[in-house]
Amino acid sequence: MRVLPVAALALAVSSAAGAAELRPAQAHSLDLGPVQGTAYYTVESDGYRLVATLAAADAAAVPVRVVATLAPDQRVSLSVPGAAGPGPVVAFARRGDRVEVASTGY
Repeated sequence: MRVLPVAALALAVSSAAGAAELRPAQAHSLDLGPVQGTAYYTVESDGYRLVATLAAADAAAVPVRVVATLAPDQRVSLSVPGAAGPGPVVAFARRGDRVEVASTGY
């Protein structure tokens, strides 16, 4: 897998405590430090389609869109590498008919 210049997509990240629940087709703001964005999901026949769009604060930065289809009990995370180690992470987890989002590393 090739690392995207704005965000790295990592699978199998454990969810953090204090997760918030997302609602279908309702935008949720994302804050990954130097990268900001939004995420939403829709209910599809093959799973929940999660769409996250991210961009750096620099006006010249090109946004990146990440799309993942989550089956029950699947997770996906978005992160930005830090200069001194792991940077902030936003993790999405499908739990039954809910999608939770949790942020760590600020």
